[in-house]
Amino acid sequence: MIGKNITAEIIGGAIEVHKALGPGLLESAYNECLAYELELRGLHIQREIALPIIYKEVIIDHGYRIDLLVEERNVVELKAVEKFTDVHTAQILTYMKLGKYDLGLLINFHEKLLKNGIKRFVF
Repeated sequence: MIGKNITAEIIGGAIEVHKALGPGLLESAYNECLAYELELRGLHIQREIALPIIYKEVIIDHGYRIDLLVEERNVVELKAVEKFTDVHTAQILTYMKLGKYDLGLLINFHEKLLKNGIKRFVF
């Protein structure tokens, strides 16, 4: 699939999950359901991808984990928070930089209308 089509499938899957569950659950519940929904749509999903930090010649496993990696290039970071903060934006941009991924979606399932809780990033 081409990047925009993958993004559309991810957003469509997130909307499907949000319609069924609504806001108010823990991030982990949305993570499970969205991963399942995206697999139903035929997308290759990896969960909790570890990202080490490479500083000069030292590799540091610092425990950073991408929520979902879709089709080996789309970072999906899920939240269930009141609103996005600059820290959330910095987090997904850092994951994209460390993993050399070019597309990212930050999705906040706490929103009443999910479309208000989606940010797309291109690196």
